[in-house]
Amino acid sequence: MSRPGGNPNIAEYGFKPKEDWRGSCTERMTLRMPPEMKQAIKEQGVKEWQEICRRAIAAHLGWDVPTDPIS
Repeated sequence: MSRPGGNPNIAEYGFKPKEDWRGSCTERMTLRMPPEMKQAIKEQGVKEWQEICRRAIAAHLGWDVPTDPIS
């Protein structure tokens, strides 16, 4: 039962994953890189660097990689 005054259309505004992976991306790993690489990522405004890394690792593992452009 929804609470009184709640949003009846909450499904329209709920979390939706940007990418279509086999499972949810809940696990974490640390990525070490040279300081120059981190600075270049920040300077060039690479917002989806995590997805770029996921796709590169998936391709290396021989997995199917989402083909849609990274937004």
